Amino acid sequence: MNYVKEYLRAIQDGSEVVGLKIKTLYERECAWMDNPPFEWRFDEAIGERPIKFIEKFCRHSKGKWAGKTIKLELFQKAAIQLAYGWVDTNNKRRFREVVFLIARKCGKSTLTSGLSLFMLMADGEAGAECYTVANKLDQAKLVFNECVNMRQQSRQIKMLTKKRQSDIYFPATMSSLKAIASDTKTMDGLNSNFFSLDEFHEARDSKVYDVMIQSQAAREQPLAWLISTNGYVREMFFDDKYNYCAKVALWEPGFEDYRLLPLIYELDERDEWEKPECWPKANPGLGKIKSITTLAEYVEKAKRDPTFLPTVLTKDFNIPENSNAAWLPYEACVNEKVIPIDYLKKSYAIGGCDLSATTDLTCATLLIRKPNDENFYVLQKYFLPKSRLDDVEHSNNREAPYKLWAEQGWLQICEGATVDYKAVTQWFVDMVNIYDIRPLWIAYDAALSGYWREEMESYGFDMEKIRQGPVTWTYPMKQLGGLFEEHRIISNNNPMLRWCVINTAKKSTNKDGIESIQPVKTGTTKRIDGLVSLLNAYVGYCNHEDEYLRYIR
Repeated sequence: MNYVKEYLRAIQDGSEVVGLKIKTLYERECAWMDNPPFEWRFDEAIGERPIKFIEKFCRHSKGKWAGKTIKLELFQKAAIQLAYGWVDTNNKRRFREVVFLIARKCGKSTLTSGLSLFMLMADGEAGAECYTVANKLDQAKLVFNECVNMRQQSRQIKMLTKKRQSDIYFPATMSSLKAIASDTKTMDGLNSNFFSLDEFHEARDSKVYDVMIQSQAAREQPLAWLISTNGYVREMFFDDKYNYCAKVALWEPGFEDYRLLPLIYELDERDEWEKPECWPKANPGLGKIKSITTLAEYVEKAKRDPTFLPTVLTKDFNIPENSNAAWLPYEACVNEKVIPIDYLKKSYAIGGCDLSATTDLTCATLLIRKPNDENFYVLQKYFLPKSRLDDVEHSNNREAPYKLWAEQGWLQICEGATVDYKAVTQWFVDMVNIYDIRPLWIAYDAALSGYWREEMESYGFDMEKIRQGPVTWTYPMKQLGGLFEEHRIISNNNPMLRWCVINTAKKSTNKDGIESIQPVKTGTTKRIDGLVSLLNAYVGYCNHEDEYLRYIR
């Protein structure tokens, strides 16, 4: 039985509603089955083996289905058969990695648990090492404990395996299944042939993933199975992984990865969350695995309660979103438009700076407008002490990929334990000398400026002290928020500014019916320096708008 083609037929006749990425992927894979452009062939029987194993030996352990044999839905059978059915002449698998993004309560853990037991017992691997992995051990044990429960429910699996203190052991092939977490010191020396990585949207970096992938190097046909919903941790491992997978799913030029299977169940457009006919795009098996009634109740609650909306968008529809406390919705923070620097040469600008403390992140900003152009162009440079970078890189809770951003040119690392403010000055000087971008005013916070203001004035910059707080920031912050939502802030897809904006919440006070706001961090480890620097520049723009616009005409 070819479940993959059956699923595609169901998609084409409308009985299965899916998004563009799933539809495109299945169309491509089915076309290749008839005319393979590579050395692999599709073997229905081999691809069906895990399906038969799960449906014959694995049972549900929770809820109304507890004790009953698992009956996989068509989308699950298609996914499994596709992942396992492509093999070479030696019957070795094509796919090395499956990324399964799907809304909550759609059977991720149950499916992954069944596959974990299959890989332990029936994949034909001698000395198999199978792992359920997550950032925290409690999360990793969710899938592992489900495997334990399945073993307990199945007479055959229980008879053939042993439950030891920390693993499930299969004596016939000397294989084991174990839960491990993100302490990479305990991961050295692993020889994994299969691992599942659960809820990887919570990961702040790729350390765990990288270690587990490297642990598979000696295996002939290893498999990594990544499962998750979307999340709130932005500009980290999940976003990078998602962006790559999305391009592979659509087979964009330069992203033709034959070893990766990206199964991305999500809405195509954000506003589809209010359209019940679109809900199955992120929730396959809706009405069978997941309750339609419950989802409808969540949607209605989100309509009434804006603070609940990010949860529904992220967890039930796989739409990227910020936390409930965020100043702006995620879609407002993302603008991938890139403008050649030549367009901004010979421009007048408004400068801004957030010096922060000498031991922490500092940001310099140039805000530019062009004649007959409604957009605001943002150039930024970030600065961080080398000692601070080292602390973050060696921390178990890395706050941001600073090293990567430095390699990409967004961030300058200052030697020693402090930010060298002379480097900040030099950036402004370079923007004038190299690109002829001249700031008419540079808005700054006097609290931490020290000698820096005098140094900048010695180069001829006109410095303007900005009082920090709601009195100054309320109107500009509201205006700036509107510009972000209209996608009129063009920062050349600067990931550091996007990260800072995502990390920004608004602190609101109300006196006599008048709301005052100011930016605050959404969490203690978050950084908003790039937004504050931009906001200072925008305050300068508001203070001198008429005069500035006369310059650029």
